[in-house]
Amino acid sequence: MSNPEKIFVIDTNVFIHRPDAILSFRDNEIVIPLWVLEELDNLKKSREERGRNARESIRLLDELSRHGDLKTGVKMENGSTLKVWIGTTRNLDSIPVDLETDKNDNKILLAAYTLQQEGKRVFFVSKDISARLKATALGIKAVDYEKQKVNIDTLYKGYTEMDVGQDSLQELMSEGAIPWNARLVPNEFVVLRESKSAEIALSRYDHNESFLQFVPPIEAVCGVRPLNRNQEMALNLLLDDSISLVTLVGKAGTGKTLLALAAGLNKALTEDRFSRVLLARPIIPMGKDIGYLPGDKIDKLANWMQPVYDNLEYILSVDRKLRDLTVDQLINRRLIEIEALTYIRGRSLPNQFIIIDEAQNLSPHEVKTIVSRAGTGTKVVLTGDPYQIDTPYLDANSNGLTFLVEAFKGQEPFGHVTLEKSERSPLAEMAAELL
Repeated sequence: MSNPEKIFVIDTNVFIHRPDAILSFRDNEIVIPLWVLEELDNLKKSREERGRNARESIRLLDELSRHGDLKTGVKMENGSTLKVWIGTTRNLDSIPVDLETDKNDNKILLAAYTLQQEGKRVFFVSKDISARLKATALGIKAVDYEKQKVNIDTLYKGYTEMDVGQDSLQELMSEGAIPWNARLVPNEFVVLRESKSAEIALSRYDHNESFLQFVPPIEAVCGVRPLNRNQEMALNLLLDDSISLVTLVGKAGTGKTLLALAAGLNKALTEDRFSRVLLARPIIPMGKDIGYLPGDKIDKLANWMQPVYDNLEYILSVDRKLRDLTVDQLINRRLIEIEALTYIRGRSLPNQFIIIDEAQNLSPHEVKTIVSRAGTGTKVVLTGDPYQIDTPYLDANSNGLTFLVEAFKGQEPFGHVTLEKSERSPLAEMAAELL
């Protein structure tokens, strides 16, 4: 006897993570409990990303409803049938645990439980770990929405190391390039090492010519000196006008934001390559939202953006050309703009050096929206630490930053570096490793 058709019961947070998530399920039955629609309706007025995603989800469901009856099932182009479940949670006495049935989260779970009690092959899909655990306790197969997941353990690092002979090393440094046939992706760095002399040279792969291009040492950018080889790689990408999208991944203290700001200021102020530097961060509060902080928007953001101000003040203190300027002067002259990510939505952003800090707190859908907004002549840099995520439905494998790294790997205008060594202090390095 063949297994019954799979039924995927979709939790609200899946729509908030990706509004068109239901299009990912092919040739099966998709069930949306009525309480999910109620929660989306409650969220749709929010100005935040979840509000936008709720509205987009509702519009998609409305469009699908025009092709049939959601109660009995609407056939979708991907072969699946979409239903809105409006039944009641029958047989509550048979539930093996005591759930508070006045909560929407539990009502959604009980919808899946009821369908399973009817003999259906049910899968409960949720980004909420707690909800999945409760589903498992009820005997329901619970799964994460993994359409946009990557394996953080095998994430592309942006560089590799290889042993070569002394002749190849000397040719690279004297001629500036050597032919290379090993399988690499565009803009991947190669650290070449001569084993006998322990001599090392840094190169970057040019896939159009199948050459390794020598990467000369960078002394300083706006007074900021690279302190290790990975930082040299990062600055090489940040200063290269042919690279329009850069991702920098690394733990606290590896210099991600500092290097990006130094390169951006150099490009905007010294080379006049961009009209300004725009740095934005998602507001994911550790405690209360910034709305609880005193003052107007600028005052509120000053607290949230303090790490950025600290980096800027450091750059101004070490760069002789910028030493007479203050952060306020840079902002007043619109040479640099510091903004919450929420407020740059819908803006046209041409000819700017854009830095998205703390990008690990963004979903793949949010990252797509942001990068697709880049105007003509704009460079976008995303920085973050996938192991320091403050939003509840993302992790190291499912956040937008790591998803972007894997999605763009191998594309010509893209470069990536994983920064591994903290340069703050031995204590900071130890804390990052142990805590």
